[in-house]
Amino acid sequence: MIELTVADGIAEVVLNAPEKLNSLGEAAIGELAAAYLEAERMAQTGDIRALVLRGEGRAFCAGRDISGVDPREDDVLGYLGGLVEPLLQRMAGIAVPTFAVAHGACLGVGLGLLIASDIVYVADTAKIGSPFANLGATLDSGGHALFVERLGAHRTMDLIVTGRLMSGAEAVAAGLFSQVFPADEVTDATRAAARAAASGATQAFVASKRLVAALRDDRLGLWASMAEENRAQAALCDTADYREGFAAFQEKRKPEFTGRG
Repeated sequence: MIELTVADGIAEVVLNAPEKLNSLGEAAIGELAAAYLEAERMAQTGDIRALVLRGEGRAFCAGRDISGVDPREDDVLGYLGGLVEPLLQRMAGIAVPTFAVAHGACLGVGLGLLIASDIVYVADTAKIGSPFANLGATLDSGGHALFVERLGAHRTMDLIVTGRLMSGAEAVAAGLFSQVFPADEVTDATRAAARAAASGATQAFVASKRLVAALRDDRLGLWASMAEENRAQAALCDTADYREGFAAFQEKRKPEFTGRG
């Protein structure tokens, strides 16, 4: 159900099982991990400079495919800890800017896929939250961390206990994701942003990506963050894109970045 295509330096990963709202079983998680492994390889060789993740049909991803799961024999840790978490870490670590298109249901593992992407453009029709109370299950795939950080403890618990789903506009207004678009425009807007990123200074974007991750995961303070910025900037001085950017500014022309060090 996972498709990977590459064109003009952009990888596009598609969840293509619209009949089940792109929900992900173990086999699909394996396919998605393989697609990102290949994208990671292409990022390292410079064959791609941006990535777009999207879903076909009415939803981005409704979460885990539990249609054939017997709860008495369910290996939850094997699925979440053994398959999903390593996938999300691989997605977050890929050395190019990554974009995701959020529309329709974005729940559970689907929400985790968005969290692991750098930039998420959201359709106004998106549904985001934790509707798992009726399953006797809880939010997973990083949802608690995202909601508490952006919404606070009380609003997080309200979403979890009530099962209320946020609209795309509400999610963006709350700071969960990047921008909101009409549903019929969000994919084109995401692809356009990816094209712009793919022609930009990739190494500088990756440096910022690492700094943002350190601020989020290691809770760097102002001065520690500034020191990391200084080191990143010094490393970028040795790249062709840094020199091209300065030359273009001084010569009053548009820079032509290659994305290489």
